[in-house]
Amino acid sequence: MVNKAIFKSYFGKLIPGTNAVNHESAPAYALTAREALAQYAVTGTFNDTFYADAGEQLEAVVKLAAEVEPELLAKVAIHAAEKGHMKDVPVMLLAMLSGLESDAFARAFPKVVKSGKMLRGFVQIMRSGATGRKSLGTRPKKMVQAWLESRTPEQILYAMVGNDPSLPDVIRMVHPKPKDEMRAALYAWAIGKPYDVAALPAEVSAFEAFKRDTSLPLPNVPFQMLTSLGLTKEQWAEIALKGSWQMVRQNLNTFARNGVFEVEGLAEKLAARLADPEAVRKARVFPYQLMVAWQMVDPSVPAVVKDALQDAMEVAISSVPTVRGNVVVCPDVSGSMGSSVTGFRKGATSVVRCIDVAALVAASFLRRNPNTRVLPFENDVVRVNLNGRDSVMTNAAKLAAIGGGGTNCSAPLRLLAKEKAKVDLVVFVSDNQSWMDAKGEGQATAMMSEWAQIKRLNPAAKLVCLDIQPYVQTPATGEDVLNIGGFSDAVYGAIESFATGKSGSAKSGESEWVRQIEAIDL
Repeated sequence: MVNKAIFKSYFGKLIPGTNAVNHESAPAYALTAREALAQYAVTGTFNDTFYADAGEQLEAVVKLAAEVEPELLAKVAIHAAEKGHMKDVPVMLLAMLSGLESDAFARAFPKVVKSGKMLRGFVQIMRSGATGRKSLGTRPKKMVQAWLESRTPEQILYAMVGNDPSLPDVIRMVHPKPKDEMRAALYAWAIGKPYDVAALPAEVSAFEAFKRDTSLPLPNVPFQMLTSLGLTKEQWAEIALKGSWQMVRQNLNTFARNGVFEVEGLAEKLAARLADPEAVRKARVFPYQLMVAWQMVDPSVPAVVKDALQDAMEVAISSVPTVRGNVVVCPDVSGSMGSSVTGFRKGATSVVRCIDVAALVAASFLRRNPNTRVLPFENDVVRVNLNGRDSVMTNAAKLAAIGGGGTNCSAPLRLLAKEKAKVDLVVFVSDNQSWMDAKGEGQATAMMSEWAQIKRLNPAAKLVCLDIQPYVQTPATGEDVLNIGGFSDAVYGAIESFATGKSGSAKSGESEWVRQIEAIDL
């Protein structure tokens, strides 16, 4: 008699057999080179992760970039920078593009390099030799020169914050040709050479005057340029009140250390601003950014300010789609999800863990879709009581507090199949390294087998696998499966398009996510 475990019949189309193994050596499905490159671009930080070190990520990105056409490489870099809010991989892809015979580099550069931090990152990668050269070269040098010349004096000043290399280092490297006397004086001032004082931009003149007399009005420069000048707490309070919404969010601990909240009424003023719905929408703040701020707030920051971040979260989750029908979100709470979401690097390891991001996505869906069912999983499904009326932060904290165990991605689907549950959309948030449900090599994964059972009762159901780590194996694949990477809020739009059918299905075998990237206008 034939082995029914191998030759089992399934309803509908034949389930594909696995063609790869994951980092736990369990059978899985490999992403295409295009999908894998996109996955690295929106999750990779070139830091050590739970399963892979920084060097392995770099080697993988270099190899994958060589397998795709320059235009797609440019579009992936743009998507990673604009939608994924990534820093390292986009400029790495630009650096690789600079050595190819294509105008895609020149077209992508201004869309990727929009800040001094990105510019400095690009220059550092070019100098590192990671892309085969240790100098900028003619084309990159011209693009950096054009970037400098197109920035206002205020933008140049804000780009002065940061090192390795610093903006003065970059200016010395590329020798920009100043278009007027003011620009010439600005560059000379930046690199410490003699300059025409009368030609300096007003912002720089005011800064130099303030250095001589700190009783003068605060100059319009980045506050980081003033920190060594012995500012009073009242001056720090003025900086806080004048700062942008995002700047305030990012520097609450700095303000606390410098006595800002000791100034009467300042805590309430900043809290009101942080919670203001119009200000939140105008700042285009994302739930992930608010979670980072909320988790990193020092105990010395007043509770009214920390509570304002929760209020802002309620506004920010408007990007989370409202999905009709029965939605199930499955956050992975296994042991590997306890690692830092941006990887490990001495002095630069984020306090936000993969499990925190998974919990945030689940809690956000629950808040926007009160009927959402949340099934956390590790060895098996973990029971947890959540209230859709609770704040996103409260529910996310409950989920993130679980943690531990192995990874069994098929567990939630097995439960749904056993219950014969009505399902329209299932969203997994995981590192996709399922191994506790491993089957024989070449067979369908357990996750796909359980999904086939669910599809018997729910033929229109769709499955989303949101991977938040730079790994390129997945436990699920097919026309009704969307594999997508990243932990920015851009993923919500992709999920909504997929769930509502606006994007169509990936019948061509190419991920709809990649097709959206390909649609970017260079």
